[in-house]
Amino acid sequence: MGIGFDKSIGMHSAALLLREQRAEVLASNIANADTPGYKAKDLDFKQALEIMKKSSSLAGQSSVNRSEFVKYRVPNQPDTGDGNTVDMAHEKMAYAQNALDYQTSFQILDGRIKGMMKAIRGE
Repeated sequence: MGIGFDKSIGMHSAALLLREQRAEVLASNIANADTPGYKAKDLDFKQALEIMKKSSSLAGQSSVNRSEFVKYRVPNQPDTGDGNTVDMAHEKMAYAQNALDYQTSFQILDGRIKGMMKAIRGE
């Protein structure tokens, strides 16, 4: 009886994928901060992760369509007159938090893989 790879690493591989995709969305917001009419977006991480949990394999996780989880963000500040809803302070903070969450998931995943390697080698 073998140990399933999916069970041993948990949802951290899916979380890494989603964090990477969220970083792309947030970077797009930052890049378009001066674009008139641009509407800030964000990836609904919680909803996307729930869908991935329902998927039974890693193949299903990588095939989840990101666009269905990217939604327009409700602006925190009034419109400046050009229709742009990007709040740079919020975007930078969200990007930094996402980077920390990515690093945390990566370290947990790395530890689990190292543990599996030790078990394989019999250490």
